[in-house]
Amino acid sequence: MDGGADASGRHVPAVSRVGGVSVGSTGRILAWSEPVDMRKSFDGLVGQVQNALGEDPLSGSLFVFFNRRGNYLEILIWDRTGYCLFAKRLEQGRFRLPDERKQELSERAFHLILDGVR
Repeated sequence: MDGGADASGRHVPAVSRVGGVSVGSTGRILAWSEPVDMRKSFDGLVGQVQNALGEDPLSGSLFVFFNRRGNYLEILIWDRTGYCLFAKRLEQGRFRLPDERKQELSERAFHLILDGVR
């Protein structure tokens, strides 16, 4: 899918749904497996994207961060008008973290992480 046009005729990129989050056709899913202080909120996570991952936080990519215990994750994405921050906490168990510190995930791998499956 390469998108379409909105009501004003402007091009709108194709979108896929990943874990309830829309990711533009050029967006990637990038996970950082090292623990992140979840008190950072928007500005702190944007700093992590720029400094630790070496990525552009305005790219439309979805950035996934985990806490130290591995039972909580936050997802940061830019949606054309501002940053969105999504969170998920497991009541039991831990997320299966990527093997590498920085890893690009497929939609399938991302769904498996969200479901607690590796």
